[in-house]
Amino acid sequence: MNILAINGSPRKKWNTAMLLGSALEGAAAAGATTKLVHLYDYDYKGCISCFECKRIGGKNYGRCAVKDGLKPLLEEAAAADALILGTPVYFGAETGEMRSFMERMLFPYLTYTPGYASIFPRKIPTALIYDMNVPEAAIVERQYDSFLERARGFMERTFGACEILTANDTLQFDDYAKYLCTVWDADAKAKRRKEVFPQDLAKAYALGGRLAAGLGSV
Repeated sequence: MNILAINGSPRKKWNTAMLLGSALEGAAAAGATTKLVHLYDYDYKGCISCFECKRIGGKNYGRCAVKDGLKPLLEEAAAADALILGTPVYFGAETGEMRSFMERMLFPYLTYTPGYASIFPRKIPTALIYDMNVPEAAIVERQYDSFLERARGFMERTFGACEILTANDTLQFDDYAKYLCTVWDADAKAKRRKEVFPQDLAKAYALGGRLAAGLGSV
């Protein structure tokens, strides 16, 4: 059981990475082999609309034809038994790096046929982890639920079942006094970090365990 987690945050030791790390700990405890990679370590672009992945009889049919720094990771993702993608929310969506990665990973498998059927050769469990500054109520108020479900839909159509975990009202800075951010209550942020974020990490741990347990029953 090989579970790959992909960090779409530029920060390697902060909220997203911590949540992914906890998920992988849960997966490892359930017997899986795990790996965490950081997208900001790779040099790549999003989809360039060459459509080589759609060319009938083409040598790149069903896979991204672009040869850049992302190619080895796309191959590794295709070989994984389960995938966990993690990203902070920037401007109401995934980070640019995560969005570009998802374009490159998902589009080659989705066909321009009725229902946009997937040609990925297997069904694998996946998960999406999102962390954000806003509180839980803002998910609906700001229509974040729409982009979350849209992302889940693409993952499910391509690979199979996809679970979403969100961590809200997360700590953005070590020291809020250093930055102009009066919209936030620094003490409240610190309190939530101490009391709620450990619960988010526990949820991520359980998520990883469920992914690994599901693979073990296949």
